Amino acid sequence: MGLLDPINRYRQRASIILAGRRLKGRTEPPGPAPFVCGVTRSGTTLLRLMLDSHPDLAIPGETHWLPKLIKAFERGKQSADDAADLIIDHKRWGDFHLDGEHLRARIHELDPVTAADAIRTFYLVYAEREGKTRYGDKTPGYIKEMNRIQRVLPEARFIHIIRDGRDVSLSHLRMNWGPETYEESARLWRNRIRRAQRMSRNVDHYMEVRFEDLVADTEGVLRKVCDFVELDFDPVMLDYHERAEVRLSEKARELPRTNRPNQSAEARMDSHRLAKEPPRSDRVGAWRERMTTEEVSEYEAIAGDMLVRLGYELATEAGEQRARDKPRIAQGSAI
Repeated sequence: MGLLDPINRYRQRASIILAGRRLKGRTEPPGPAPFVCGVTRSGTTLLRLMLDSHPDLAIPGETHWLPKLIKAFERGKQSADDAADLIIDHKRWGDFHLDGEHLRARIHELDPVTAADAIRTFYLVYAEREGKTRYGDKTPGYIKEMNRIQRVLPEARFIHIIRDGRDVSLSHLRMNWGPETYEESARLWRNRIRRAQRMSRNVDHYMEVRFEDLVADTEGVLRKVCDFVELDFDPVMLDYHERAEVRLSEKARELPRTNRPNQSAEARMDSHRLAKEPPRSDRVGAWRERMTTEEVSEYEAIAGDMLVRLGYELATEAGEQRARDKPRIAQGSAI
């Protein structure tokens, strides 16, 4: 028996199971779908790779197009080709390595074509390709779109991963996109988390995961996440790094960007190089060694209140002052 035989049999079984989800031209969700989101550079890729390692769950790279597709259907009826074009023409499409005409044909099977069924069809096609029976998503920016996505996909279960903002800022500043100063990073981190927590009051399924906890107690956190999405924990998730190189290689292509130079394949792969390793404790609290006192003070003067609210320890008087001023600031305009 060849090595590929068990894999092919599993993929065939997954395809049969998923085909059964398409009833009378409609697409039925195969179960709760984890949506991993949060501030960029907070560990969303790490958690995605862990979940994607589960034998039943496939999570593609960042999609980004869901809000645009949902809004299109909110404006009026869309044809199968309209929906397919919106997905296939998106700049991220090449990251999924799917056959566009196959996806188009599958969307044409829908009657009627709805935003929910078009989105589910994409995920199911991707899951089939991976030999999996369930799907999820990892797009950090969907932390701002939880309400819109929930209206269309009630199976979505949002997992908001939160990391110490000072460590996030170190990662931000080494990228060739996003915040370019500690001040910009602090504002983004604080405002994005504050907005998400306010929005979560109207989200049916929402949980927060700390990056620091995921690193320190990987199995314990993954068991809680699995319970949240009604998925049996599988120890193979702890060995995610063994297949991370293959999974991340999907995005080893140049990414077109508007009003900025395209992002090279090398830069995209380098941005996730640490996700190919087992969890590293030295990624927690790195700001203590790598940021100057002045840089920490600059950051905490803006985000000190949120750091305290989330249980992180402050290191400067500027941060303490920000935390003390929180009630006054909360009564004024949002910053």
